[in-house]
Amino acid sequence: MSTNKEGLTPITVITGFLGAGKTTFVNYILKEQNEWKICVLENEFGEVSIDDGLVAESLDAPEDLITMDNGCVCCSVRGDLVRTLGQLTKRRKEFHAILLETTGLADPAPIVYTVQTNSKMSENYYIDSIVCLADCKHVTAHLDEVKPEGNVNEALQQVAFADKILLNKIDLVTPEEKKILKDRLATINKFATVIETEKSRAPLEKILGLNSFNMESILNYDPEFFENYETSKHNTDLVQSVGIKFQGNLHAQWFNMFMMDLLKERAADLYRTKGLLSFHGQGDTKFVFQGVHEQINFGPAKEPWAKDEVRENKFVFIGKDLNREELTKSLMECLYKEEAK
Repeated sequence: MSTNKEGLTPITVITGFLGAGKTTFVNYILKEQNEWKICVLENEFGEVSIDDGLVAESLDAPEDLITMDNGCVCCSVRGDLVRTLGQLTKRRKEFHAILLETTGLADPAPIVYTVQTNSKMSENYYIDSIVCLADCKHVTAHLDEVKPEGNVNEALQQVAFADKILLNKIDLVTPEEKKILKDRLATINKFATVIETEKSRAPLEKILGLNSFNMESILNYDPEFFENYETSKHNTDLVQSVGIKFQGNLHAQWFNMFMMDLLKERAADLYRTKGLLSFHGQGDTKFVFQGVHEQINFGPAKEPWAKDEVRENKFVFIGKDLNREELTKSLMECLYKEEAK
């Protein structure tokens, strides 16, 4: 079981399609597993079956906090999320993790933004990962659903945002059907880890406390991620992932201008972005960035470039209507050139 990042409490955001098994997953965490002490934040208790005999403990405000037999806690978010998390601050170290179940919310960006930019939140919590539950039997129908022009397919969006995808109900499909589905999910979001489950019984050590949302997780990608691969043949899949890599040192000012222009024009279409960068004039400092829509976090990596390491820039873009050739050309134009001195 991983320890908390610098004493902070990890928050895992759970998204998922209707009927994917989120309620079953939450009930499994609250009642059946015994290794993890987790606080589950629910929009409404009605989604989760809570034993009638349990007595609610009190917080500073009239939020319900119900303790289960296995030590897990279920809390109803009846007001602002910041307020609820603020009230939990004094007890947060009792939990290995906080799980935020987002009923009906396809876009977790506001939650990520709040935790990362609100000082009271960032001093106590960090986003550990965004997990999407997907029903192996029915997710294809959700992905194929044609929305009115201008509307986003929420199923595609949820897959695009995820760091991890819980592919649930695998016992209801054939191995061939499962492979086809996994191949399709990879075209939408290549960097998400897919974890297969039955009846939402997921191994929590593969989901919680792993810092999967971390900017530096790009360092762990399979090298094949950055090779060209055929995009989805499904004409409804406007969302896809693009990986780009090339050697050299970037010109900091040119790269900043590129990113500013890209976000100004395409922020709504860019669900996730990540990068590993080498800049001219920065010595051995390796830089990483990651973004959710227009919010970008940027900074030095924990480890510098090794003496014999190839200075290779890596970029990940997940979003709507991405053009690999245009993105590659624009990024390579940001390379430092001797005559630019």
